[in-house]
Amino acid sequence: MTPHINAKDGAFAKLVLMPGDPLRAKYIADTYLTDAKLVSDVRNVFMYTGYYNGHKVSVCASGMGVPSIGIYSYELFKEYGVEAIIRIGSAGSFKAEIKNYSLVLADSAYGENIAFRNGILPGHTETVVMPTKSLNKEIMDKAKSLNMNVLEKRVMTEEAFYTDKTVEERVEISGGAVCVEMESYGLFSVAEKLGKKAACLLTISDNLVTHEYTTSEERQNSFNEMMKLALSVAENYQ
Repeated sequence: MTPHINAKDGAFAKLVLMPGDPLRAKYIADTYLTDAKLVSDVRNVFMYTGYYNGHKVSVCASGMGVPSIGIYSYELFKEYGVEAIIRIGSAGSFKAEIKNYSLVLADSAYGENIAFRNGILPGHTETVVMPTKSLNKEIMDKAKSLNMNVLEKRVMTEEAFYTDKTVEERVEISGGAVCVEMESYGLFSVAEKLGKKAACLLTISDNLVTHEYTTSEERQNSFNEMMKLALSVAENYQ
């Protein structure tokens, strides 16, 4: 056990899918996994392990923001032998043409929290960090086989959910991000620190140009294409 995870040794699969919302983790376990077991529930941050099409996989909530995903990903990687984490979350689109329910796979993440990165990787204050190329390729290969359209683009990991920055300002400072979320910069930094694999697969939940929004219930229950795509990668981690 760790300070934030009360699972037993061996409780997790080699691949973990990591939504932010604990209820989204529960939805995935209830809807897609067989023989799913709740293996950790500290602070109601639900974590499950089960099987998808016969392949062992875990689904673990991360909470919101870089510090939160930083804690859970670090402990899963370092203390539980997890090899790869795919963040599956929602994002706000910076492009009118990238509409709600579009899928975006981060090919890089611009992050504002360089203090976090410098804390776990002393001397590293890069604002742009990378996912694991091989894991991204696995996801894109699965997307092709499932006839899913996925955009592989830069994302912005923002610290303040409520900000006065315009969309145009955020696109410029991030070096061309197509959407905004709050965790991938932290996840990628932790994976780099520990020599593990990480990726970030997102569903657009809000368009910040056209102002089209989804409800919290829709975000929790309707991102099925993203969930199926991420779950399909489990067969590579047995």
